[in-house]
Amino acid sequence: MNRHRRIATVLTLLAGLASPVAAHAQRGGALAAGPTPSARTVAPKDLTGTWMSVVAEHWHLRMLVPPRGEFAMLPLNPEARRIANLWDPAKEPAGDGQCKSYGAAAIMRIPGRLQIQWTNDNTLQMDIDSGTQTRVFHFSGAAGAAANQAPSWQGYSAADWEGIPAAELRARTAGSGEDVRGGLRVITTRMRPGYLRKNGGPYSENARLEEHFDRFTEPNGDDWIVVDSIVTDPLYLTAPYLTSVAFKKIPARQGWDPTPCRANEAR
Repeated sequence: MNRHRRIATVLTLLAGLASPVAAHAQRGGALAAGPTPSARTVAPKDLTGTWMSVVAEHWHLRMLVPPRGEFAMLPLNPEARRIANLWDPAKEPAGDGQCKSYGAAAIMRIPGRLQIQWTNDNTLQMDIDSGTQTRVFHFSGAAGAAANQAPSWQGYSAADWEGIPAAELRARTAGSGEDVRGGLRVITTRMRPGYLRKNGGPYSENARLEEHFDRFTEPNGDDWIVVDSIVTDPLYLTAPYLTSVAFKKIPARQGWDPTPCRANEAR
């Protein structure tokens, strides 16, 4: 997995290039009329199943609780650094207050397992055993519904398939040899304020999370998902915070180990 190439791709996406659908239309391609197919029907890649995080880098930041003041790679502004330097896990409130580092903006970097499944044709659910959290990805133009949801640790996630869905691919590119299928893009807002890292680096309720999920199969048959993430926050960050994490597919529910949120534990 070429991480530098993936991050470069994410930056290009962040810059706002035209979508493959728009590009195809500019070449004179006609979009098929009729009702919009469900996200499950046109999914170009199958993300369902059980996936285990594989920590190949930044071990000391992910497999351990970093010490106070360890801000490497976090683009924190002075106020965010001041707040983070006050972090003390012993002073975090009990119960739900322990979940500040398990919010959507950080949880994909916490070691653990994911269980992904469709709950209906336009809703994809991701259960996470670390912190016993659940993320819900809403398709079918649901972005506007975010304004009506109260802030939560996992926020409101609007999802869409990047590229042209597989079910429409043949009709749109017949005979061209073109393959413009993509992965999953998720935009998450309405998050409760939390930590980008276990040791208190904050993000605010104004933070926005953009993620790109790419599934692929290695020559040896191993299935992987790589998640490239971009966190922006006008209150605490001086620049977008970019990360990339990898998950390997494993047998269903193998090693599944739901744990509570814990401020003083790596997971």
